[in-house]
Amino acid sequence: MRVLIYVSIISLLFPFVVYGQNGHELIFPDSAGWTNLYEGRTFSFQLKATPGNQHVVFSLLDNELSEIQFDSTGNFSWTPSYDLVNRVELKKEFPVIFQGFWADGSRVRKTINFTVTHVNRPPQIEELPVFYVKQSTRNTYQIGNEYVFDPDGDPIVYKSMPSQMPEGLTLNSQGQVSWTPSRNQFNALKTNPVTIEFIVQDQPDKAESKGKFKIAQTQLDLPPEILIVPGDSLFTIKEDETLNLKLYLSDPNGDDNIKTAGFVASDSRVPAICLKENTPLQYEFTWQPGYDFVEDTQKKLSFDIVFFAMDKSNNRTQRKINITVLDAENIVLKDGLQYQKYRTNIAAAAELLQTLDENQKKLNVDYKKAKKGKKNRSLMNASLGAVTGLSPTLLETDQSKVVSTVGGTTVLTLNTLEATQVIGKSKDEIMDRIKINVDIRNRVQGAGDDFARKYAVKTTRRGLEFEKDIEKLRMVLNDQRLVLLELDAYKKNTQLLSNKDLKRTFPDFTEEN
Repeated sequence: MRVLIYVSIISLLFPFVVYGQNGHELIFPDSAGWTNLYEGRTFSFQLKATPGNQHVVFSLLDNELSEIQFDSTGNFSWTPSYDLVNRVELKKEFPVIFQGFWADGSRVRKTINFTVTHVNRPPQIEELPVFYVKQSTRNTYQIGNEYVFDPDGDPIVYKSMPSQMPEGLTLNSQGQVSWTPSRNQFNALKTNPVTIEFIVQDQPDKAESKGKFKIAQTQLDLPPEILIVPGDSLFTIKEDETLNLKLYLSDPNGDDNIKTAGFVASDSRVPAICLKENTPLQYEFTWQPGYDFVEDTQKKLSFDIVFFAMDKSNNRTQRKINITVLDAENIVLKDGLQYQKYRTNIAAAAELLQTLDENQKKLNVDYKKAKKGKKNRSLMNASLGAVTGLSPTLLETDQSKVVSTVGGTTVLTLNTLEATQVIGKSKDEIMDRIKINVDIRNRVQGAGDDFARKYAVKTTRRGLEFEKDIEKLRMVLNDQRLVLLELDAYKKNTQLLSNKDLKRTFPDFTEEN
């Protein structure tokens, strides 16, 4: 698709150029599978073009692979790096666009899809520290991950070479060496240190590398050694993340010579119980800052921790790391607050539905009474609704006549039957209120169902759209036509709605907070 777009643009800019015509063509190798490449292996060829009697300038378009070497004469060379294809996908395709430009203005482009295959590399082994042993003591030596690793990230196992192993020395698959030398073996080490060879094999391809380490007799009271995994000295975590470090201890004079291990933090809020002893030679540091560790006015906080180990002669070794804690939003607290908003608005909708249902029953009763006609009405109806009451009043012009006033403004004649039509409510007015009541209820039910369903999952309540939808729901609940229904504004629900009640009203309502 990209090649076609380029061709169209060039055609507009250079309408006289003919692509692939008049014998202009790029010539690539014709051997089968020539586009199949492998990581770490150099592939090269000479790009040619026809006709050969014209000068041609070659180039690549949009080349993002820095390893590719290609000059204007058509010399192509590429050694795919080992990080192009990972160990899981095994193969990956890379399109390369070649272009030829002839002296007569003709241009030809062609895309070649190279398939690069992952090549497994054997584990790499760096020079290991000397394994110092002590007589009549079980000495252990951990071949650490900082010295032995697989460049492809494959799992590795250790294998011993029996012909190289002194009597009693063992090497397990995790790289731990154990040996309790006898008196004769220990004395022999004084003049002739032993070099032990071993094999490291990756999985599942089983590529192997050979490593070695030296075993020597300790002559000094050396301090212990500390290996921290991961081996970084700088760590950055968020307040809601957990930092987990493993500490491996060893002593050149024998691992039994280690007395204790611990740490000192520049921030006193890191408790000592974070360091747990799994074995005398292995400790684990586990710590989570918590949302209150970094103050709201700060974005991050850095401090140091010094891990130390001591042997029985009080020789001390220490390793220092730096930890930076980033301020993080309290998702648990926020989810709780958002849920309260969610439930409060659902409850408000449910309460309004209850009020509308009660009002509907009342309107139905009023409508049945209104259908019976004027003869069944009385002036007592005038005391309902917005009318404040009836009271006798003496007119100044003629004190002999007594009339009744309504709210101080409406004047009715007691012996006029037509007053019931004015003071009472007609069936048409009641029917209008019934329609308004039904319409508002349908809108509230629909809006409540949509809101309960859309925000049933707590992750959906974390977005900005949640607040906007609350405003939309409130607009439905505050319908201006509610005034026409003359509902009691001071009436309060005596019993709070339970989650079961809300679930009954809005089936998609959830209790997940």
